[in-house]
Amino acid sequence: QVQLVESGGGLVQAGGSLRLSCAASGGTFNRYTMGWFRQASGKEREFVSAITSSSSNTYYGDSVKGRFTISRENAKNTVYLQMNSLKPEDTAVYYCVAKNPLSRQYDYWGQGTQVTVSS
Repeated sequence: QVQLVESGGGLVQAGGSLRLSCAASGGTFNRYTMGWFRQASGKEREFVSAITSSSSNTYYGDSVKGRFTISRENAKNTVYLQMNSLKPEDTAVYYCVAKNPLSRQYDYWGQGTQVTVSS
């Protein structure tokens, strides 16, 4: 069973930056596609970003393109989300996710970390 633990959330002013980290354990990290979703209070869950197992491909939601960067260190079983130029509308709980190579959906979810951007 894969466990995902997020860290790095917090309170930041608009225009600032945060870096989220997600440490994985219990699985073969370098086989998984990793990603991030977020959910703001009262809103549906939203795809933020994903990165393939070898970092060859990255994907971003339209609302974060050009501001967020996903990366991973397979040697450390960790995926990162660098968030720049943060906006109040980025306020949400951010979830780390992992997908097995043959899965159509994300198989594992972390507990989430709160990001709050003040105006």
